Amino acid sequence: MTDQFWANQSVIVTGGAGFLGSYVVEALRARGAGKVFVVRSREYDLRHEAATKQLLKDVPATMIIHMAAVVGGIGANRAHPGKFFYENIMMGTMLMEQARLAGIHKFVAVGTICEYPKITPIPFREENLWDGYPEETNAPYGLAKKMLLVQGNAYRQEYGFNSIHLLPVNLYGPRDNFHPSSSHVIPALIKKCFDAIQNGDLEIEIWGDGSPTREFVYVKDAAEGIVLAAERYNGADPVNIGSGNEISIRDLALLIAELTGFTGKFRFDPSQPNGQPRRQLDVSRAREQFGFSASTSFRDGLRESVEWYRAQIKEGVSIR
Repeated sequence: MTDQFWANQSVIVTGGAGFLGSYVVEALRARGAGKVFVVRSREYDLRHEAATKQLLKDVPATMIIHMAAVVGGIGANRAHPGKFFYENIMMGTMLMEQARLAGIHKFVAVGTICEYPKITPIPFREENLWDGYPEETNAPYGLAKKMLLVQGNAYRQEYGFNSIHLLPVNLYGPRDNFHPSSSHVIPALIKKCFDAIQNGDLEIEIWGDGSPTREFVYVKDAAEGIVLAAERYNGADPVNIGSGNEISIRDLALLIAELTGFTGKFRFDPSQPNGQPRRQLDVSRAREQFGFSASTSFRDGLRESVEWYRAQIKEGVSIR
């Protein structure tokens, strides 16, 4: 059934050349998807209506998996709140409208954990999504992505449009973004540890006080969850994609130090923002609705991420 389902699909994947997207594309091709088209921004700038229309004219499709996004860590979100809001909301809103007009059978909107309120009971349950305002440093980004949920449900109600909304937690794994100005916490810490070892530094600075907790899901697991939802889930309710486990930033730093071989100290800077106090998801809906459970242990996935980065350094590869 799975093979037959995907053999009949022509799938447009926005963000398919990115970190998560590349794994989703691999998972689709492994399942024998009839056609997978990876959208490149240099060919189709989805911030513009004309380009979005042209994409759907050029590529007849049955499904769209929308992952294209302007993303970054706390620093990038603080520096570019307007850019993050405008570009994310324009890409998603126009793409879904044009998908509806083009008769796309299914629209898979990949949102973000940043859609949740700053203070959300642990574990985060999908029904808590509207209980407050998101954490301030990433609210413009989170709300822009959250509007895809509103739009999708409105289109479902008025037009019978099949749009689903997924909420992946923080991702990590090989091929992540390690650029210091836009990376998230795991690749940022891995790079800082390797840089400190190379430079002989005995101390690494980390923003915040180290107390916030985060949940992480290995990128291959997240891709599996997205593809399973694309195949099996057709509901209006949003669905968390995560591992169900949390770790403090302080403990995360110590674990990365162990795996990288950094033996110095961490200096936390409480004058810098912590971000959301805690993040841990209730992942039962994904398991019940389409059979997804993350299978990679955090330590194993983190070790693979560290070893991948170590290999890039040895090979002299320039990493963004």
